[in-house]
Amino acid sequence: MKKIGLFYSFNTNKTSQAARKIGEAFGNIAVHVNAETVTEQEFLSYNNLILGVPTWFDGELPNYWDEFVPAIEDLDLKGKTVAIFGNGNQKGYPENFVDGVGIMANLLERCGARIIGFTSAEGYTFESSQALRNNQFAGLALDFENQGSQINGKIKKWVEQLKKEFK
Repeated sequence: MKKIGLFYSFNTNKTSQAARKIGEAFGNIAVHVNAETVTEQEFLSYNNLILGVPTWFDGELPNYWDEFVPAIEDLDLKGKTVAIFGNGNQKGYPENFVDGVGIMANLLERCGARIIGFTSAEGYTFESSQALRNNQFAGLALDFENQGSQINGKIKKWVEQLKKEFK
């Protein structure tokens, strides 16, 4: 398997925690890249990417991803395979649970990327999510506040899935 660029904010506690676990599960093929300082060249240097995209406020991308969106919109991502994980709070924000994952997946697909790592929405309780497609999330939905004891198992299962889906 080719090197994987693991992009997330080094300054966000829960996303960093999840990214470290994902990176450990992949071993030395995962290269950690700070999403807060990423350049277009770094983003394009990997064919396989994993993005940590938490949902902020009422269904928004974090500032660091939002500021990088104009650069992404100008990129040709054909041939790139991307998996996305994101944190949300299904009880505190049930009307936009893990929307960040869906916003990013839609953007990357419009630029030609192939999204992998879809996970079941079963076991979650929420009103709506931009990440939802045919009862699956367009990535790994993590809820540290309400399902903290399930995080490690969900990550482990997701990484095993990604190992089969990445080329």
